[in-house]
Amino acid sequence: MSDLPASTPASPPPVAPAATAAQTGQEQALRALAQECGACQACGLAQGRQHVVVSRGNPWAPLLLIGEAPGAQEDAQGLPFVGRAGQLLDRMLESVGIDSERDAYICNVIKCRPPDNRRPTPAEIAACRPFLLRQIALVNPRVILLVGATALEGVLAIKGGITRLRGQWRSGEGEGLEGRLLMPILHPSYLLRNPSREQGSPKWHTWQDLKEVRRRLEEGSGPTPASPARAHSSQDTIISAAPPPGSNVQQPSLPLDLDL
Repeated sequence: MSDLPASTPASPPPVAPAATAAQTGQEQALRALAQECGACQACGLAQGRQHVVVSRGNPWAPLLLIGEAPGAQEDAQGLPFVGRAGQLLDRMLESVGIDSERDAYICNVIKCRPPDNRRPTPAEIAACRPFLLRQIALVNPRVILLVGATALEGVLAIKGGITRLRGQWRSGEGEGLEGRLLMPILHPSYLLRNPSREQGSPKWHTWQDLKEVRRRLEEGSGPTPASPARAHSSQDTIISAAPPPGSNVQQPSLPLDLDL
């Protein structure tokens, strides 16, 4: 008889966990929503579109980014934020440790490209709003980034003032927003037109805002609301600002690879 120990059966390869019933139901609901968007004729934008642009990213992520509308590249590919502005957004998110496909879900206020990339009209925003509210409800994010002035207006009904309101946490109220944290940030197309990375520049401020978003996501729970810094016309409450306006605290420079 051999003195060698008996061989141990090889362990089976790890099996990926099956999707929960809730996740399966969410996927089905999002597919149904995408099909409804594809058939939508609620406004004139349907006549000139190549693709309906619904979303990209992880629908189970705690972070939702809402932009303005598809551009030429997005219309051609059927995905949001894939042109130069989207590439810059991805790189800025990556610089703070957020992967746009793994850690976020990305969509727009409207799903079809306006002619010549013009700003969406109030009627077009209103026509798409039911789709957006359903996306928010299905993804159920804890944090929502409003990317640019049109997203700020389309979601919170606040017109103008994006450079003043960027970086401020707001406690969502009303349909689909209650219990969520929202922050307006500058649109990456604006950052492409203002490429400076110096402290105090639009790109530098956006980097600070994204670092604050990462910090808040890592906390795992919402902040304790504080008194509003000043009165606003919106019903949403300001919680804090990131970074505080006029702060003299020295901040590190932006990574060198955040240029396109």
